[in-house]
This record gives sequence, C-alpha cells and structure tokens, in this order.
Amino acid sequence: MNVDSLFESLNRELTASQIRPLNPAETLLLRGIWQYQTYSQIAEEVGYSPGYLTNVVAPELLHRLSDLIGQRLTKKNCRILLEAYTTSQSHSQPEGQPQPLISSLTPNPNQAFTPAFPSGPIASNSPFYIARPPIESQAGDEICLPGALVRVKAPREMGKTSLLLRVLDRAQQQGYRTVYLNLEQMDRAICANLNRFLRSLCASVTRQLQLEPKIDDYWDEDIGSKVSCTLYFRQHLLEQIKTPLVLALDELNQIFEYPHVAKDVLPLLRSWYEEAKRIPIWQNLRLIIAHSTEVYVPLQLNQSPFNVGLATQLVGFTLAQVQQLAQCYGLNWSDGESAKQLMAMVGGHPALIHTALYHLSREELTLSQLLASAPTPTGIYHHHLQRHWTILKQHPDLLQALQALLRTRELIYLESSLAHQLNSMGLINHFGNKVTVSCELYRQYF
Repeated sequence: MNVDSLFESLNRELTASQIRPLNPAETLLLRGIWQYQTYSQIAEEVGYSPGYLTNVVAPELLHRLSDLIGQRLTKKNCRILLEAYTTSQSHSQPEGQPQPLISSLTPNPNQAFTPAFPSGPIASNSPFYIARPPIESQAGDEICLPGALVRVKAPREMGKTSLLLRVLDRAQQQGYRTVYLNLEQMDRAICANLNRFLRSLCASVTRQLQLEPKIDDYWDEDIGSKVSCTLYFRQHLLEQIKTPLVLALDELNQIFEYPHVAKDVLPLLRSWYEEAKRIPIWQNLRLIIAHSTEVYVPLQLNQSPFNVGLATQLVGFTLAQVQQLAQCYGLNWSDGESAKQLMAMVGGHPALIHTALYHLSREELTLSQLLASAPTPTGIYHHHLQRHWTILKQHPDLLQALQALLRTRELIYLESSLAHQLNSMGLINHFGNKVTVSCELYRQYF
C-alpha cells in the first residue's frame, strides 16, 4: 500500500472515531518506520531530537493507533499490522459503503485487554490518564488566552510531561501550532553557552514547525543573541505562521545549573510575556514551562517568569484517584482498603502506583507479596530505587541530608539547595520550611 494513501485512510478513521489525527511529527515518524529506519535515523533526517521521537512522539502515536485497530502496536510490528488492518477494512465492505471503524472508547469484548508496562508520559487520550482537577482545565483554558504563560512544577515522575501533552492536545484542537522541547535532551555544552542555547532553541522550534531555517539571517553579534533570538521568533516564526504558537519547555530546571545562562534566558522568557501586552503579534506566543525544582538563580522580581502567569503544582494521587486507576487496570478496589495499603507504602506517587497496578493486573503476585518485597532487591521497584541510590552515591551531600531525615520521623529544616534537589527526585515532601521523607518505600530502602 502507498504510504500516503495509508495516512489519508488513518486520518479519516481517526477523525471519525473521535481520535486526534496524525500531527506533522507523527506523520514524519510513521513514514520513517515505514522505511524501516531507526528513531535516530528518522531524527537526523527530519530535524527532531532522537529522545523526543523515542520518548514522546512514538509512545503516544503507537498507543493511539493501537486503540484504533484493536491490537497492540510496536515499532517492530507497526507496518505489518497497519497494512493488514487497512487491507481488511477495504475489503470488508462493498465499494462506496462507509468502512467500519474501531472506536478507542469501545473495547472488543472478544479480545483480552493487556495494558502496556507504564513507562514515560501517558498519552492524553489514554484510559490510564488520571486527571487531577482543576489543573488540566485551568491550564487548558489559560493557554487559549493571548500571550499566556503557564508554569507547572512537580518532582520527577509526577506527570508533568503527561500534563503538557494534554494541554498541547487541546491547543491542537483549537487549531494552534504546538512545539514540545525537553531541555534534558539538550547537550550540556549547549546549555552552558547562551548563544548556542538560543540558536538551538530557534532551530528546534523551526524544525518542529517544518519551516525553513533562517537563523543566520537574523543573528547579529552586534545586537546580541537575546535580541537576535527575539527578532527571529517575532519576524520569522510568529509572523509567518500567523496563528497561536504554544511552546512547551519541559525540565526548564536544566538551565538552573548554569546560572550565567539562566540569568539571561529566564528574563528573556519574561520579556516575551510582557511584549504581548503592547505588541499584538506576541499575543500568539503561549508559553508552558515545566520544572522539577525551585529556581535558585537570583533574579529581580520584574525579570523572573516565575511570578507571572498561571502557576500550577502537581501533587500525588488521592485515594479516590488510586481507586479510579485500579479500575482502569481491571481491579476492583471499590472498598478502598487495598488502595490505602498501597498508598501507605508509596504515598500518592503516580509512577509507583501505575507500576504496582500493572503488575497486580497481570496477577503476577498478590498485593501482600508486592508490599513485602517492595523495598528489597527482588521487588518491582528495584530499578527505580537503584537509580536514586546511584545518584545519591555520586552526591554525598545529598545522601548525608537524606540520612539525617531517615533518622527521625519529625519534620526538620534542610539547607535549601539540598532540599530542592531531593524534592526534584521525589524523595522528600515540603511542609512549609520543613521537610520529611516522601514515602515509606524510601524510608525502608535507604
């Protein structure tokens, strides 16, 4: 089958099934998969970062197409299953008759449902996405306002990227252009140099918008990289696309490690937000910035993007949300007792709860067995815990601070920079100016 015909067929059926059609990044990715290219080869050819394609675009695309055809797609079987599906669809009805569509909202009762292992961001239309009202609606409403700025703060693995994808999905439904950038995927050498960082930012946004890059035409060392970047965004990007552009910057805290760069980048973002108040074209730029730590770069109040716009903070799941997610995994936890037992070990940590419910849904072990082995090397959280342990061993000051917390169940004061780093890892919770270990799992393991 011709790949362009396939895209046309898939988009028609996705739309009819009330599932979002393919966006430009997904179309490029699927075309590369069709040619049996690796994610790295696709990224190099189309100008996206390999991490963005692998960790963001691919999981959402494969999940959405799996919902459409009623079978679990992977990169390896994607072409075979989609060709078989479209072929069967074209022959299943008389010519000229509408083709049957498989709705993502109506599971096949004759087909066993097997959830995929929870890893990375959750697609916005996934049945396993648990909304945490009113954050989703607030962020979605705010991004529809001219010149909006939305700030999302949460430790790692608390759902920041999943929330960003959900807001971007709503923006796409409004007809806006969207760009997602994860600063963790930037080279350290780029993050450490202001000029390289801003040029990389312009290049990445241009490529995701599928526009012709003209960075050198706007870059002028006599006026500086900040002004050059601003002119590029205004004159080459915003004036060319003539529609709202939602730019999501995930893990912005990566540049906090380079204060000399952050002291210029953060005020620049603030200046773009302020420009929207006096220059109409800047109203088309809507910013979403997500970070896992507090900013500890000294900035004047009128230069910081962290005291304007809509501030949101993701917290752990509630008991009701854990019960709701358990139901998504096919578990009957309506009495709340099992949910309470799990939360007594891992708190409301979304990633840890997803992992537990996945294993319980597969009936690999009972809840009692899972909880007993959770803080041990044979437990389901071993790799998660080992990853934290590796980081702590590399930073003795963090390990010492955590050990001080482990010696007491009282709330204690902790030096702010250490508290920020431990909080970004999700290991501690803040209560005013004091902190404590975030869950029993960490207390028992460490």
